[in-house]
Amino acid sequence: MLYCIMGKSSTGKDTIFKRLLKDESLQLNNLVSYTTRPIRENETDGVEYHFVDDKKRDELKAAGKIIELRRYDTCYGPWDYFTVDDNVFIDEKDYIIIGTLESYEKMCEYYGNTRIMPIYIEVEDGVRLQRALNRERKQNSPRYDEMCRRFLTDTEDFSKDKLEKAGVKRVFVNNNINRVINEIGKYIIDNRA
Repeated sequence: MLYCIMGKSSTGKDTIFKRLLKDESLQLNNLVSYTTRPIRENETDGVEYHFVDDKKRDELKAAGKIIELRRYDTCYGPWDYFTVDDNVFIDEKDYIIIGTLESYEKMCEYYGNTRIMPIYIEVEDGVRLQRALNRERKQNSPRYDEMCRRFLTDTEDFSKDKLEKAGVKRVFVNNNINRVINEIGKYIIDNRA
């Protein structure tokens, strides 16, 4: 099974993802996505993403390895995010990935709907905006304009209609990080039976 963590920016996806991955009782494996965006401070290549250039992306595309690819026209130029078929066998092990609603839908097409489980994280917009601002302030070169663009784009990308159309029914509200991680862990275990 592949568990796809999704949510608007600054909903705690990275923290939730890392804690679920560390939980040995869940036995989850990391399916690392790829991006052409610049690496942020405190990120590690191969952990949060595989940070690649356009040439590497084009090589993977030419080899037919890209499952899904999304391009965002950011304030700093186009950034691509994509999932690559890295010979992952989701029937043999359970994996977890951070994605978008669009990437979730493409992976469902590629692997099959019954092999992908959505985990949608939600946070009240005011809290989310404050988290994004706090995170951006810690960067050596804050990109507030890009932060605002992402915040506004998320409203459309994760609209109620789009979530319903994609079949995302379960919502995990992250107003307490420990509670929501426990809730998601239980949800994963319960759905394995």
